[in-house]
Amino acid sequence: ASHQRTDWNSIHEKICPLLIPPQPCFHLEKDRKHGKEQLLKRQSSIVEVAFSAAQGFLWEGKALEALPAALQALRSSARLFGWSSVQLVPVYLLLAEASTGAGNLRQASKYLSEAEWIVLQTPDCPAAVQSRLHRGLGLFCIAQGNLDQALYHLATDVYLATSAFGVDAIEVSGGYFHMANIFFRQNKTDVANSLYSEV
Repeated sequence: ASHQRTDWNSIHEKICPLLIPPQPCFHLEKDRKHGKEQLLKRQSSIVEVAFSAAQGFLWEGKALEALPAALQALRSSARLFGWSSVQLVPVYLLLAEASTGAGNLRQASKYLSEAEWIVLQTPDCPAAVQSRLHRGLGLFCIAQGNLDQALYHLATDVYLATSAFGVDAIEVSGGYFHMANIFFRQNKTDVANSLYSEV
């Protein structure tokens, strides 16, 4: 019962109107095509609503509440794009962040491995997606206390984000910010302040 309540509050209430009964039997090709288009549109909407709901919970610091929404986004994305699609990488990263926030580093590691595997299997994977992966890996290393490895991943994130968006793009600032936090923790305030200035 508690899991049902959590699921309802996290995502189910928001996507209930988008869930539709099985498709009726269409006799005309035109009707079948239209029905399929409507189904895909609804599935895309479910992915968008679930992903942004999970992201919203994370921004509010509610990692446990984010998990059901993120899992719904994963299931719906897999139905829409297939389990090996690069479209699933942001969802796996969201799940890893929520799991880390909930204190479940083991599960976070599994989600990050799934995301990394998809990126490795996609030769033409966009730099923007690779950047997000390295940021996720960097944040996970910070949670583990492995700061040197975190700096490696965050520096790679900055490099990839710069190549994807440009030197002055807002997308690059996250990598700089997390690196600055690490240097600040290490009492390297000069380096930290220069990175904060970049942000």
